[in-house]
Amino acid sequence: MSAETKLLAFDTSTEALSVAVRRGDRVFSRSGPGGAQASSSLIPLIQDLLTEAGLAMAELDAIAFGRGPGSFTGLRTACSVAQGLGFGAGVPLLPVDTLHAVAEEARHRFGATRVVALLDARMDELYAAHYDFNQPAQAAEPDTEPRLMSPEQVYVPPGWVLAGNVFSAYGERLPAAAARHEALPGAEAMLRLAPELLAAGRAVAPAQAWPLYVRDKVAQTTQERAAFKAAQAPQSS
Repeated sequence: MSAETKLLAFDTSTEALSVAVRRGDRVFSRSGPGGAQASSSLIPLIQDLLTEAGLAMAELDAIAFGRGPGSFTGLRTACSVAQGLGFGAGVPLLPVDTLHAVAEEARHRFGATRVVALLDARMDELYAAHYDFNQPAQAAEPDTEPRLMSPEQVYVPPGWVLAGNVFSAYGERLPAAAARHEALPGAEAMLRLAPELLAAGRAVAPAQAWPLYVRDKVAQTTQERAAFKAAQAPQSS
């Protein structure tokens, strides 16, 4: 990737909103609350960062966004904003797996090279994928595709670490022997992944960019929610 490459990246898949812009060797970043607030704050943050970087939207080489898995509302927000910006400015999009960004954050901050990336999927489940950065093609391909599973189903090979946002909710139910690193799919991690993803041909036209949900069923029925709550309630003797 050229030293003058200009990139925008953002993620709204979790409880945190993350936005970053790269202009050459300089990175400008912002973060804030995710969830419901992300839809109203994302575009103003993007505009502020582009102004700080001295860039117009049409000057960007690509727009990277967290495609999922994660919060359904957050994924739709990120994808729709990316599509709108891409269509309007004539800029290609780079969909980035959020679990890949989690693994990259663990690699960058903690030196982890073999990472089981985990994100909270709610409903007593989590998203998981394995990333081995010792493999030459790892920037483009995970060892395992993102999957939805219970905490007890997470497999950690010897010498691998866990990274993600699941430890406060499911820590006691995850493999105890592996090291654990708190990590989120931040926009700066996406910028670090972008060169090899772009080189691997992962950029797409805005019309071809879609969220990655993993969980096929977006919402529970009233009966399913009641059954789930009943199963979680303490049993009387």
